[in-house]
Amino acid sequence: MSLRDLIRMDPPVPTLRGRRVLITGAASGIGLATALAAARDGAELVLTDLHADKLDEAVTTVTEAGGHVAFHSAGDVSDYEWVRSFAHEVDSEVGVMDVVMNIAGISVWGTVENLEHRHWRSAVDVNLMGPIHIIECFVPQMVRRGHGGHLVNVSSAAGLLAFPWHAAYSASKFGIRGVSEVLRFDLRRHHIGVSLVCPGAVATPLVNSVEIVGIDRTDPRVAKQIDAFHRVSVTPDTAAAAIIKGIKKNRFMVYTSFDIRFGYWWARKFALPYEIVMRIANDRFAHLARISAVSRTETVPADPDAARER
Repeated sequence: MSLRDLIRMDPPVPTLRGRRVLITGAASGIGLATALAAARDGAELVLTDLHADKLDEAVTTVTEAGGHVAFHSAGDVSDYEWVRSFAHEVDSEVGVMDVVMNIAGISVWGTVENLEHRHWRSAVDVNLMGPIHIIECFVPQMVRRGHGGHLVNVSSAAGLLAFPWHAAYSASKFGIRGVSEVLRFDLRRHHIGVSLVCPGAVATPLVNSVEIVGIDRTDPRVAKQIDAFHRVSVTPDTAAAAIIKGIKKNRFMVYTSFDIRFGYWWARKFALPYEIVMRIANDRFAHLARISAVSRTETVPADPDAARER
């Protein structure tokens, strides 16, 4: 291997035109926006999502926009047997993928005393084992083909920084970050690029569906914090554009907004100030949890029979 090859690898997929692209979580949010962006670039799409009805709608949306969906099937990426069956169908109907994108994910927040085992398990099953299942069932074919390709794994800002209440979510997102770090080097000799996408706030349906264990989301003070999240969030289209650019440029770290790029740099360069800021953030979150808990206590009727009658 030459010195140039050690320093730089030409982008394996400099264009998506005519390339076969698999996208998980394609029915909404970043997944759908990325499918539309890839379709505009001329990709041949293979789409999947947990929700069959929404996936069908997404396929219609992509098709009406002039895109080509070669194959789609609804299923649960955390179910290895389903992923393996899906991969066999894709191999038979479409062929080997050029780009594999792991975008499907869920989010759950909570402190360790409130999180239940099911919260930890679902986060790891979907956000970490789901991508691993897809990698297991789709990437070896790319290696054996010998024509290169690209793998995209979506982590999170919570896969880079220690946000309060994110222990279960970060377990999965730090995990896929580690997988990606290793595969970045393991797959290089096969001319397969790897991108790790680390979104910050993105205005997707996940924001409104995220489960915050032990917190009353209807509390005005909690709702105010969620609204603040929306004010700094980028659109799914912005995130999708960053992902597509990351593939074409063969970038490992892909940020969807400057604040996360700066925050990660700052955390690495200024360890003590970073720790202090995180302690302050944790104290504020703890205060929010306390007042939300008080609010719930004040609104619960003392007589359980009265609650049932209402």
